Amino acid sequence: MDAIAALMGGFAVALTPTNLALAFLGCLIGTAIGVLPGIGPMNAIALLLPFCFALKLPAESALILLAAVYYGSGYGGRITAILLNMPGEPAAAITTLDGHPLAKQGRGAAALAVSGIGSFVGATLSVVLMTFLSVPLARIAVGFSPADYVALIVFALSLLGAVAPGNAAKAWAAGCFGILLALVGIDSGTGVERLTFGSIELLGGVDFTVLAIGLFAIGEVLLLLERQMRASAASLGHGAHLSFRELVACIPAMFRATGIGFVVGVLPGAGASVAAALSYTTEKRIADKQGTFGKGDLRGVASPETADNAAQIGNLVPMLSLGIPGSGTTAVLLGALLMYSITPGPLLFTQRPEVAWGLIASMYVGNVMLLVLNLPLVGIFARLLTVPPWVLYPGVIALSFAGVYAVSNSPFDLLLATGFGVLGYVLRKLDVPLVPIILGFVLGRLLEDNLRRALSLSDGDVMALFASVPSLLLWTCTLAALVFPFLRRRA
Repeated sequence: MDAIAALMGGFAVALTPTNLALAFLGCLIGTAIGVLPGIGPMNAIALLLPFCFALKLPAESALILLAAVYYGSGYGGRITAILLNMPGEPAAAITTLDGHPLAKQGRGAAALAVSGIGSFVGATLSVVLMTFLSVPLARIAVGFSPADYVALIVFALSLLGAVAPGNAAKAWAAGCFGILLALVGIDSGTGVERLTFGSIELLGGVDFTVLAIGLFAIGEVLLLLERQMRASAASLGHGAHLSFRELVACIPAMFRATGIGFVVGVLPGAGASVAAALSYTTEKRIADKQGTFGKGDLRGVASPETADNAAQIGNLVPMLSLGIPGSGTTAVLLGALLMYSITPGPLLFTQRPEVAWGLIASMYVGNVMLLVLNLPLVGIFARLLTVPPWVLYPGVIALSFAGVYAVSNSPFDLLLATGFGVLGYVLRKLDVPLVPIILGFVLGRLLEDNLRRALSLSDGDVMALFASVPSLLLWTCTLAALVFPFLRRRA
């Protein structure tokens, strides 16, 4: 009952005219970003973040806008995957297995409809779970000592290998590079300069917005300029819409995918791509009696799309309750909260309930907005695919530089963002995942702060990091996460 009462307070925040307008705007931008291949919600949030400051939006309003972009992109991403066989992000790659064959059969409209409804079901049910599980998790976390948080953050970092299945070594290396970037600047404890190489501009450290925009937005444009991938859209299939019987047949798949997606999403570092793949393979084993999966089965679209959106909501649970981002995009949202001087974690729900519960309540409203917005306007959103590269790419670069300059008014940050953009392009060419860099950067600062506190409380005794039951359990899980990929490879 406490959760319901707190949720009602959240609706009082979310249903104000300003926040309703921001939620709708975020849903609209998120869907559009999902449609455009290669842009992604992380880039959009990184670009919008400085404008939230420029408009002096309150923290709860800014988070409602940015979160709506985040889960709204999950709806739009299916359009390119189904119509063009061009997934804009890894999670959408599973949707192409049955979505694009349906589009080629003239059933693109049915595939888009079931994916939109599945996204709504997965996201809404996950928000319900989030409503009742976030506070219990937060209460458990209140008893965590700094040493327990060190173990928790190290465990989250150990899961970076799941970001790039089959390429765990590169993912962990990228995470270490992110931690190294987090150390740049003046040590807050000793006042010693670290990794500044004599540069005055780096004394304040690397700005999160500069890193995110450089690596993803600028780096992605450089990669797209090289590829110049254009394809012709498949037919929407105006005469082959989704029937009620087909929708009913997909409902069990949606419920199973919601459970899988939410649980996987709560695990730090797992992400929506893991949830979509696991849900699809599970559904294929359970329901593919006629061997229709991979040839154009609507359940093969409903399952990964539902799991994808459920995992996106699940990613927010550890960020709000524990202060641990569950994905690269939630790492950006975590950075946004930190820039507002708000520390996510156990005390967020009591110290800033308008932020935590306002965000949760806005998700109920936002998912309804997205369903109403997406089902009738699929054709309009699909036209965004016709934007020529000579308009799209310079526009993204211009917005990137405007966002970077708005943060600090520093020309040096423009050069630094460009350097990160080139680095992001090179790393992608070398098949090095970029998400672990962001996760390492955000978690690295939290790790350093909690490690300093833990060692201060124990007078430098390192064994204090292993003294409690939660820390021992988390260190054991960390060891298992590091060893398991090598054991599986040898098996």
